[in-house]
Amino acid sequence: MADTAALEAHLAISKVKARYCRMLDTKDWAGFGALFTEDFVLDVSEGTSVPVIRGREAALQQVQTLVGNARTVHQVHTPEIDVQGDEALVIWAMQDRVVWDEPRRGLASITGYGHYHERYVRQNGEWKIASLKLTRLHLDTQLAK
Repeated sequence: MADTAALEAHLAISKVKARYCRMLDTKDWAGFGALFTEDFVLDVSEGTSVPVIRGREAALQQVQTLVGNARTVHQVHTPEIDVQGDEALVIWAMQDRVVWDEPRRGLASITGYGHYHERYVRQNGEWKIASLKLTRLHLDTQLAK
Protein backbone atom coordinates (compact mmCIF):
# COMPACT_ATOMS: atom_id res chain seq x y z
CA MET A 1 0.00 0.00 0.00
CA ALA A 2 1.33 3.44 -0.89
CA ASP A 3 2.41 5.59 2.05
CA THR A 4 -0.36 8.15 1.43
CA ALA A 5 -3.07 5.47 1.18
CA ALA A 6 -1.81 3.80 4.36
CA LEU A 7 -1.85 7.10 6.22
CA GLU A 8 -5.36 7.90 4.96
CA ALA A 9 -6.60 4.46 6.08
CA HIS A 10 -4.94 4.88 9.48
CA LEU A 11 -6.60 8.27 10.01
CA ALA A 12 -10.01 7.06 8.81
CA ILE A 13 -9.91 4.02 11.12
CA SER A 14 -8.85 6.24 14.03
CA LYS A 15 -11.85 8.50 13.35
CA VAL A 16 -14.19 5.52 13.41
CA LYS A 17 -12.86 4.48 16.81
CA ALA A 18 -13.06 8.04 18.15
CA ARG A 19 -16.72 8.13 17.08
CA TYR A 20 -17.22 4.72 18.72
CA CYS A 21 -16.12 6.14 22.08
CA ARG A 22 -18.06 9.39 21.76
CA MET A 23 -21.27 7.85 20.47
CA LEU A 24 -21.22 5.09 23.06
CA ASP A 25 -20.65 7.55 25.90
CA THR A 26 -23.29 10.02 24.66
CA LYS A 27 -25.74 7.17 23.92
CA ASP A 28 -26.09 8.14 20.24
CA TRP A 29 -27.36 4.67 19.37
CA ALA A 30 -28.13 5.39 15.70
CA GLY A 31 -24.67 6.83 15.13
CA PHE A 32 -23.06 4.04 17.16
CA GLY A 33 -24.81 1.32 15.18
CA ALA A 34 -23.77 2.90 11.87
CA LEU A 35 -20.11 2.23 12.74
CA PHE A 36 -20.52 -1.55 12.38
CA THR A 37 -21.03 -3.96 9.51
CA GLU A 38 -24.37 -5.71 9.32
CA ASP A 39 -22.70 -9.03 10.24
CA PHE A 40 -20.69 -7.47 13.12
CA VAL A 41 -19.39 -9.86 15.81
CA LEU A 42 -19.10 -8.62 19.42
CA ASP A 43 -17.07 -10.65 21.94
CA VAL A 44 -17.02 -9.31 25.50
CA SER A 45 -17.21 -12.83 26.94
CA GLU A 46 -13.90 -12.75 28.81
CA GLY A 47 -14.72 -12.55 32.53
CA THR A 48 -18.46 -12.16 31.90
CA SER A 49 -21.43 -14.40 31.25
CA VAL A 50 -22.17 -12.57 27.99
CA PRO A 51 -22.00 -14.91 24.96
CA VAL A 52 -20.46 -13.87 21.66
CA ILE A 53 -23.07 -11.77 19.81
CA ARG A 54 -23.49 -11.98 16.03
CA GLY A 55 -25.18 -9.27 13.98
CA ARG A 56 -25.20 -5.49 14.32
CA GLU A 57 -28.74 -5.21 15.71
CA ALA A 58 -28.21 -7.94 18.32
CA ALA A 59 -24.89 -6.39 19.38
CA LEU A 60 -26.43 -2.92 19.65
CA GLN A 61 -29.25 -4.30 21.79
CA GLN A 62 -26.73 -6.06 24.06
CA VAL A 63 -24.63 -2.90 24.52
CA GLN A 64 -27.76 -0.88 25.32
CA THR A 65 -28.75 -3.51 27.89
CA LEU A 66 -25.31 -3.46 29.52
CA VAL A 67 -24.64 0.30 29.66
CA GLY A 68 -27.73 2.10 28.37
CA ASN A 69 -28.59 3.47 31.81
CA ALA A 70 -25.01 3.99 32.95
CA ARG A 71 -22.65 6.92 32.76
CA THR A 72 -19.65 5.79 30.75
CA VAL A 73 -16.28 7.08 29.60
CA HIS A 74 -14.32 5.10 27.02
CA GLN A 75 -10.79 6.01 26.01
CA VAL A 76 -8.51 4.34 23.49
CA HIS A 77 -4.92 4.99 22.58
CA THR A 78 -1.72 3.57 21.07
CA PRO A 79 -3.39 1.89 18.08
CA GLU A 80 -1.59 -0.90 16.26
CA ILE A 81 -3.15 -0.75 12.78
CA ASP A 82 -2.28 -3.29 10.08
CA VAL A 83 -4.04 -2.41 6.82
CA GLN A 84 -4.19 -5.01 4.05
CA GLY A 85 -6.25 -3.60 1.19
CA ASP A 86 -9.87 -3.24 2.29
CA GLU A 87 -9.33 -4.97 5.63
CA ALA A 88 -7.45 -3.92 8.75
CA LEU A 89 -6.57 -5.63 12.01
CA VAL A 90 -6.32 -3.21 14.91
CA ILE A 91 -5.43 -3.43 18.59
CA TRP A 92 -6.26 -0.45 20.81
CA ALA A 93 -5.17 -0.04 24.41
CA MET A 94 -8.31 0.95 26.29
CA GLN A 95 -9.70 2.19 29.56
CA ASP A 96 -13.37 2.36 30.39
CA ARG A 97 -15.31 3.71 33.34
CA VAL A 98 -18.91 2.61 33.89
CA VAL A 99 -21.07 4.00 36.70
CA TRP A 100 -24.56 2.55 37.02
CA ASP A 101 -27.37 4.67 38.44
CA GLU A 102 -28.94 1.43 39.68
CA PRO A 103 -26.41 -1.18 40.87
CA ARG A 104 -25.78 -4.02 38.43
CA ARG A 105 -24.95 -7.47 39.82
CA GLY A 106 -23.98 -5.84 43.11
CA LEU A 107 -21.67 -3.31 41.46
CA ALA A 108 -21.92 0.46 41.57
CA SER A 109 -19.10 1.00 39.06
CA ILE A 110 -16.15 -0.50 37.24
CA THR A 111 -12.96 0.86 35.74
CA GLY A 112 -11.36 -1.48 33.25
CA TYR A 113 -8.03 -1.60 31.49
CA GLY A 114 -7.18 -3.77 28.53
CA HIS A 115 -7.37 -4.01 24.76
CA TYR A 116 -9.84 -3.98 21.92
CA HIS A 117 -8.90 -6.48 19.20
CA GLU A 118 -10.78 -5.46 16.08
CA ARG A 119 -11.21 -6.18 12.40
CA TYR A 120 -12.26 -3.33 10.12
CA VAL A 121 -13.47 -3.58 6.53
CA ARG A 122 -13.84 -0.86 3.94
CA GLN A 123 -17.34 -0.92 2.42
CA ASN A 124 -18.29 1.59 -0.28
CA GLY A 125 -15.27 3.69 0.68
CA GLU A 126 -16.09 3.77 4.42
CA TRP A 127 -14.30 1.87 7.17
CA LYS A 128 -16.60 -0.12 9.46
CA ILE A 129 -15.92 -2.33 12.46
CA ALA A 130 -16.60 -5.96 11.50
CA SER A 131 -15.58 -7.59 14.78
CA LEU A 132 -14.53 -6.53 18.26
CA LYS A 133 -13.10 -8.62 21.08
CA LEU A 134 -12.48 -7.00 24.46
CA THR A 135 -9.72 -8.40 26.66
CA ARG A 136 -9.07 -7.00 30.09
CA LEU A 137 -5.78 -6.85 31.96
CA HIS A 138 -7.24 -5.38 35.14
CA LEU A 139 -10.65 -4.42 36.50
CA ASP A 140 -11.30 -2.16 39.47
CA THR A 141 -14.77 -2.57 40.96
CA GLN A 142 -16.82 -0.60 43.43
CA LEU A 143 -19.50 -2.57 45.22
CA ALA A 144 -22.96 -1.14 45.66
CA LYS A 145 -23.78 0.02 49.16
